[in-house]
Amino acid sequence: MSAKNIIIVPCFNEADRMDPSAFEHFINKEPRFSFLFVNDGSTDGTSQVVEALRGKAPQRIQALHLKKNSGKGEAVRQGVLHAIAWGPENIGYLDADLSSPLSCLLPLESLLEDGRKEIAIGSRVALLGRDIQRNQARHYAGRVFATAASCLLGLRVYDTQCGAKLFRVTPRLKEVFEFPFSSRWIFDVEILARFILTEREGLPAVRDICVEHPLDQWIDIKGSKLRLKDFIISAADLLKIAAQLQRKNLARS
Repeated sequence: MSAKNIIIVPCFNEADRMDPSAFEHFINKEPRFSFLFVNDGSTDGTSQVVEALRGKAPQRIQALHLKKNSGKGEAVRQGVLHAIAWGPENIGYLDADLSSPLSCLLPLESLLEDGRKEIAIGSRVALLGRDIQRNQARHYAGRVFATAASCLLGLRVYDTQCGAKLFRVTPRLKEVFEFPFSSRWIFDVEILARFILTEREGLPAVRDICVEHPLDQWIDIKGSKLRLKDFIISAADLLKIAAQLQRKNLARS
């Protein structure tokens, strides 16, 4: 599979929430994009939906079926490693339910166009003129978490958890995705932390290669698997990531 941009779509029991026609329409309109669907051990009809979609455009859509459910982070990681071998300029990931619409990939691509940035992140900011529909309780809990993550990373990042991201393919990217993530829920934060851990002489700081883009639309799709109690688990994972960064700082001092 060849394309300038390969987008990983992690899927776990998404048969009733996926819109295959949206992906078909997008690849017909945007030839620079291809998709790799990673079926993360689904037990419903996700495999059949994905294979039917792949059969309609095998040059632009591929599938990777994992035997057991390993979590979204591992599905994304496996997909990125497979996609790197195909030689695209950029690799990203997007939620299968399209809570972030496919159209959001276009401005993310533009942000990486000049080669100065390596990480483009979609951000769910409820501004006038934008359609950001989020559950109130999850929004406020998310703001507390995002503030903590920003302080931990030392980056002025507004929204680490938005499921729309695009990365320029570099040796650094492969290093970041080389090993399984320690966190199941906040692997997005761990990705940024790993980029920070790769900072060394000759490589730019993450704050200089990362950019956020406010999404025009984001809809909290019914049936999302994330629950409020998962924020408690995420807080524990955040402390683990903080410990990794602290060990790095101590090693440098």
